[in-house]
Amino acid sequence: MCDRSLLDISMNTGEIMSEKQTIRVRQFKSGIGYDKRQNACLRGLGFRRMNQVVELEDTPSIRGMVNKIPHLVRIED
Repeated sequence: MCDRSLLDISMNTGEIMSEKQTIRVRQFKSGIGYDKRQNACLRGLGFRRMNQVVELEDTPSIRGMVNKIPHLVRIED
C-alpha cells in the first residue's frame, strides 16, 4: 500500500529540487589526443561537440569532473 502523506512529501521535495543551483559549462577544446579518462569526463558531463554549452547541477561531483579537465572546458557566468 502507498501512504498518501508520503506522496505529498515526495512531490514537495520535487519542487524544491527544481530550485537547485546550476552551472553552465562550455567545451572549448577537443578531447582528441587526451587520456581516455578525460574523454570519459567530457561524456559524463554530457558534451558531444565543440563549443557546446551544458547546464548542470552545481554538486561536488560535477565540480570534481570539471576540475579534472580545466584545459578542455570553461565555466560560464
